[in-house]
Amino acid sequence: MSQTTSILESAEHADLRESLHELYRHLHAHPELSMQEEATAALIEERMGGLGYDVFRCGGTGVVATLRNGEGPVVGFRADTDALPVEEDTGLEYASTARGTMPDGTDVPVMHACGHDMHVTAAIGAATLLAGDREAWSGTVVFLFQPGEETAQGAVSMLDDGLWERAERPEVIYGQHVWPGITGTIDVTPGPAMTFSDAWRVTVRGRGGHGSQPESTIDPVVLAAHMIVRIQSLKSREVPAQKAAVITIATIHAGLKENIIPATAEFTVNMRNLDADVREHLLGALRRVILAEAMASDAPEPVIEEIYTFPLLVNDEEETARVIEVLRGAIGEEQVNEIPAVMGSEDFGALPDAIGVPGVYWFFGGLTREEVEGEEPTVTNHSPHFGPQLEPTLGIGVSAAYAVLTSRLRPGGVG
Repeated sequence: MSQTTSILESAEHADLRESLHELYRHLHAHPELSMQEEATAALIEERMGGLGYDVFRCGGTGVVATLRNGEGPVVGFRADTDALPVEEDTGLEYASTARGTMPDGTDVPVMHACGHDMHVTAAIGAATLLAGDREAWSGTVVFLFQPGEETAQGAVSMLDDGLWERAERPEVIYGQHVWPGITGTIDVTPGPAMTFSDAWRVTVRGRGGHGSQPESTIDPVVLAAHMIVRIQSLKSREVPAQKAAVITIATIHAGLKENIIPATAEFTVNMRNLDADVREHLLGALRRVILAEAMASDAPEPVIEEIYTFPLLVNDEEETARVIEVLRGAIGEEQVNEIPAVMGSEDFGALPDAIGVPGVYWFFGGLTREEVEGEEPTVTNHSPHFGPQLEPTLGIGVSAAYAVLTSRLRPGGVG
């Protein structure tokens, strides 16, 4: 196997490496929930402003940082900033003990369980290299530090706040995500890369009463159970086997006491797919099943609320092929892999889609080979145990971002 190359390994960048490690540990220990990333945004503003970037807030806690360096193309790079309501159990010395407040007022533990602290640090690392060697490139780079990715609010909030009226419009936008691959490797998907995702909250309405007299009630627990079981058959019975789709029902809540039939039950449903036609069919089918089951039980019409919608993430195939070659040259031929689409979701695609430019998004591994290939289950993003290896993970994130950006910005390069 070829040797992984990280720009932070060189003695020339020893001080930057130590500075980025300190920054990463700080961000990891001080996570903030979606759309509440005030301290994170302030830190980014300070760091990027100190590097000479023009900085402004966008979309509440989003930060846009632009560096103009003569004539040339305009290129964008996005890093997401928010954390999750997860109690950390990594055992790291810089583990988070932070707490936050959910929109409904619930007090929760907070953790960078999806690695967005790594994304911010890698982006600042690449930005530092660009600012420190302006003779090596020309053009304009626009860094987008986006809040609220986990709730699909962030990209939309920045766009609604006039992002592309206030910032220079790039000709291409890049992004990356740490994940449970082997550290030192990069995985890329040409074309459709991450799914549409739709989430609903369904309130099933019945008629409450005494547990000993169910005949005088309309039991919303039984009704919800029928809905849930029937929903699970939609993928297997209404979607062609060649098409990818996932339907998950991960929460259900009802009642307060074992001998009281409640008046309502509530569950959430999450649906993911890679095809617009499949998505439209399943959205209609979900609604059809929910309403029909309520009617079959002579229950009031359920309340269906949309929680969020993620767009399909499509990597521009021509630009992705170019990026793969750049990454193989920078990181190592055998370290960069083409992979099938994954069933996770991202709102990154909304940013290039809004102005009709190509976008390319890749994954970089964060776990040791033993963690990935060993007998124990591999720790994944969103787990309380997700703690990426600091190196070479961070170095690869910095190297990948810097290599791809300079391949567009460097004099004599594309554009």
